[in-house]
Order: sequence, then structure tokens, then C-alpha cells
Amino acid sequence: MVELLGIEASKEAKRIASFVERTVRTALAGGVVVGLSGGIDSAVVGALCVRALGKGKVFVLLLPSDHTPKEDVEDALALADSLGVRKETIPISKFVEIITKSAAIEGTRIARANVEARVRMSILYYHANSLGYLVAGTGDRSESLLGYFTKWGDGGVDFLPIVHLYKTQVRKLGTYLGVPKSIVDKPASPQLWPGHKASDEIPADYDKLDQVLHYLFDQKATPAQAARKAQVPVEVVDRVLEMHRKTEHKRFAPPTMV
Repeated sequence: MVELLGIEASKEAKRIASFVERTVRTALAGGVVVGLSGGIDSAVVGALCVRALGKGKVFVLLLPSDHTPKEDVEDALALADSLGVRKETIPISKFVEIITKSAAIEGTRIARANVEARVRMSILYYHANSLGYLVAGTGDRSESLLGYFTKWGDGGVDFLPIVHLYKTQVRKLGTYLGVPKSIVDKPASPQLWPGHKASDEIPADYDKLDQVLHYLFDQKATPAQAARKAQVPVEVVDRVLEMHRKTEHKRFAPPTMV
């Protein structure tokens, strides 16, 4: 991994914690709700929120489906216990079934997957609204630039503490924060269907993908330059740009006539 994606973890943790505290205070909110998945992004956000607000102002929800791997649930539970935060587990498949079986059409796998993400969003907001809390988002820069998230699902949040960090940087920050190695090293996966892995959908592993994204969007390199510097086929860069263009609508407010 090239050093250009290195971070000063202690400084970054302090900076993000300050942002979280300021965001919650400005909103006159009592704390935050975080959805813990057992993955690195939500683990880092949860740990940072505890640093910023204290464990008494962080409420985590585990929202597994029937196909969520057992180890993900166990990792999330163990992390919540180590952080000392309030936690609740709410299985979501029954809610997803109600929506999909009442639909007038036979939905696609992606459509059903997006329902899962949006059910989770609704449950997070139900708790946040009831408590007077904010929903802390867990998306990172890699996912944001690719549009690799569900609009009004995991993209439906009040603020995004780590969206400026690439996935590989989030892993480094997780190590600094003491996130268990089983989570830090776990392959990324939204787990929206059985066996779902991020590597099935993204153009390259994050070690390479993040370099491509950095060269394209931070250094404004041409596709050919990005491919050469990241040492990947230009087809990978073309796919990255295609995903970015197709998902532009996810990163902005809905268009209007004015």
C-alpha cells in the first residue's frame, strides 16, 4: 500500500471525535444511534462516538437478517460489550418479508437487498427519534465515490463521521482504536443476500481500488495515469468511473426545477 494513503491515526481520531461532539451538540441531540454490522466501518464509528460522547450517549442496534453470518453478529455483540454501550438486537427478515410479499411485482435480488437496507434505516430512525438522538452514518469515502450504498438505506443518516476516509484508512484507524483484528481484517461485505461479498461487485480489492480512487479524484489523474500509478488494468479504472457516474444521484439532493 502506498504511503500516500497513510494517516496519523491519533490526530485523525481526535479530529473526528471533535466533529461528532460538535455535530450532536449543535443539533441539541442527546446522543447517537449506530447500527453495528460486525464490519470495520460501523466498528470504527461506534468507537469514535464513544470517545466523543461517552458510552452513556451511544446506543447501538444489531439488525441481522436470516442470512447474516453468525460470526458477524458475535463480533458486533462483543464489540458493543467492550465499548460498554447500550445495545439491542432486532432481526429484520420478518419486516422485509412483509414488504416484499405485499408488493405487486416479483422484485429483483437488488430490489430486495435495498429493502433490507431501508428497513434497517427505518428502525435506526425510530429509535433515534424516540430518544432525541442522531443517526451516525458508517459510510466511507471508497463506498461514497463508487455509490456503493443504498440510497435512503445505509445512505439515510444524519451525519457521516468517516466519509472522508478510504476503506484502507478506516482499517488503519480501527487498529489504532483497538478494534479486534477479526473485524479489522474481515473482508468487506454488505451481507444483503447469502454469501454477499463486496469483492463480487467492486472493480478491485480495496488495497488497489483506494489507490485508483485517490489518483482519480484527489490527484485528478487521467484514467491512463491512474491505471499506471495504481498498477491495475485500465479496464478497472473505466469501471470505477462508470460506477461513479451512474451513482451521482446518490451523492446529491434530489434535482428540482429551480
